[in-house]
Amino acid sequence: MKKVWGVLGVLVLTFIVGKIFIFSVPEEINSDDTNQKNISNEYRVFALNIPESVSFAGEKVPLDIIDVKERLDKELLVNTYWQSQGLLFFKRANKYFPEIERILKEKGIPDDFKYLALIESGLVNVTSPAGAKGFWQLMPKTAKEHGLEVNKNIDERYDYIKATEVACDYLLKAKKKFGSWTSAAAAYNMGIRGVSRELERQKVDSYYDLLLNDETSRYLFRVIAIKTIFENPKLYGFNYRDKDLYSMPELKQIKVDSTINNLADFAISQGINYKELKIHNPWLREINLNNSSRKEYELDILVK
Repeated sequence: MKKVWGVLGVLVLTFIVGKIFIFSVPEEINSDDTNQKNISNEYRVFALNIPESVSFAGEKVPLDIIDVKERLDKELLVNTYWQSQGLLFFKRANKYFPEIERILKEKGIPDDFKYLALIESGLVNVTSPAGAKGFWQLMPKTAKEHGLEVNKNIDERYDYIKATEVACDYLLKAKKKFGSWTSAAAAYNMGIRGVSRELERQKVDSYYDLLLNDETSRYLFRVIAIKTIFENPKLYGFNYRDKDLYSMPELKQIKVDSTINNLADFAISQGINYKELKIHNPWLREINLNNSSRKEYELDILVK
């Protein structure tokens, strides 16, 4: 799972024209003191209240540790003020979270882990510089070890349902190793061996007591920040209507156990076009399906 993600990076708060997004602010900041009166009504940035109690997967975040509180504050600020990204997260989550939540529940994984997929990829089939792919950013070796087909013609890391199942298996393995969902989440980014090595070397038993590289150090706090925002969207300034969110269209599944020489022709035979076939079956990586072994595949077909 170890990879370079750098999806959010450093936020530049630049607004060029028009009225900007204003969110709920702490009472003590939203006062009538002299300094506030001198701030332009067109451009205001406020500090955020840190929740008094925060948890991840039922495990309490130790906000009494100074650096822990500061790291969470940083990720809340970054993810609150990147409004376009945040709104896209809400829109895509409405489309993909239902199936992800179902699989997490079936596998015995806490629901909070759905936010890992969100920060890993933004629920987009991206590719990391290290070669991790899909919603869950699986590396080829990990995917293959868990039964996914990964080659030039077929890459099931792009099947978000199958990828979620693989991610769950990995997380269960990590939880068994560490006894903690928090450490299991860290291991998803750094690897089980990597977290084990650092816990032993630094002689501690908690993720929150580890000094790690910047990526893994921020990782869980990004997850917790997104979870906090999702649980209180209006508090953090995100306003949307149900009609603004994306939804999964009606799909039907068909089974194929032979080679498809031309996916464009096949799509037309199913009453859709090539674009629609590839959008809903992104694991098909080429213009054909090689299947000399007559393996059975299930394709999602858009219902019109």
